Amino acid sequence: MKVSENYRDNWESYWRETSDGRGAAIWDADPSQSAAPHSELLLPYADTTRTIVDLGCGNGTQTRYLATRFARAVGVDLSHAAIEHARRAEDGDTAEFQQLDLTDTEAVRALHTRLGDSHVYMRAVIHQSEPEARASVAAAVAEIIGSQGRAFVVELTSGSRQVLRRASADPDGPPPKLRRVFQHGLKPADADDEEIPKLLTAAGLKILADGETTLPQTECMADGTLIDLPARWFVLAREGTAG
Repeated sequence: MKVSENYRDNWESYWRETSDGRGAAIWDADPSQSAAPHSELLLPYADTTRTIVDLGCGNGTQTRYLATRFARAVGVDLSHAAIEHARRAEDGDTAEFQQLDLTDTEAVRALHTRLGDSHVYMRAVIHQSEPEARASVAAAVAEIIGSQGRAFVVELTSGSRQVLRRASADPDGPPPKLRRVFQHGLKPADADDEEIPKLLTAAGLKILADGETTLPQTECMADGTLIDLPARWFVLAREGTAG
């Protein structure tokens, strides 16, 4: 099922009203806190001569880092405004960016045809996708990696909801970057913990490795401590392929 116009519009308005400044989006963490450690978990399973596709790349911060670890990096995002952010920030030809709806099966298949079996990096996309679209997002991962690629997927867990509630409990309300997320109708940590692995395996993916982690944000609690959101990561391959 494709995403609704309301969901698409929410993301478009969010990125349209986000500045180009590093860290302006609450999840725009430095790659040293995201793509770098995640790459170390993926690399034992991944051929670095292959392309890596950053699904839900936003402004491309993580994509540009991934381009230093793999032969080629392509960032895709539902939002046209996000892709414009990414292209403005691009320095040289280290990464490529294009708009893509992960629930558009034909468009995803066309990307795979163009790039061949590729690796996937997906950070916190399924958990805030519309429930009806989550299976299609998982299927997009399977389509892009084919038989030779590997995927690194990290998603927020239910523990993140408690952290977000604490962050919002201040008498003045949520801190500014988090408030913007809610104002645009975005729903972090909306999926149940059991749902994510079920979706991945139902899409024909097998879990090669997994573990617990946190996703550092670029916003702080009222006491000044950084917001860290509990998450679970997975390294994945297509069923029927060797690990």
